Amino acid sequence: MTKAIFYHAGCPVCISAEHDVISLIGEEKVEIVNLATAKHRIDEAEAAGLKSVPALVLKNGNVLHLNFGASMEDVKA
Repeated sequence: MTKAIFYHAGCPVCISAEHDVISLIGEEKVEIVNLATAKHRIDEAEAAGLKSVPALVLKNGNVLHLNFGASMEDVKA
């Protein structure tokens, strides 16, 4: 993985966290994935260890779950 990946579900909590992550890390260093519009990436997110969104997967594979917005079960529904 060359960039961190920020997964979210498009809710207001997630969008706010997205702006904060971009501000902290820099847009060029993070890929943003909205699982509400990229449902084909849900399996990838779960395989990376996501339990809820918003979450940031670091380049080393560590997952940082941020400010609980929705469980992955809610995202899949």
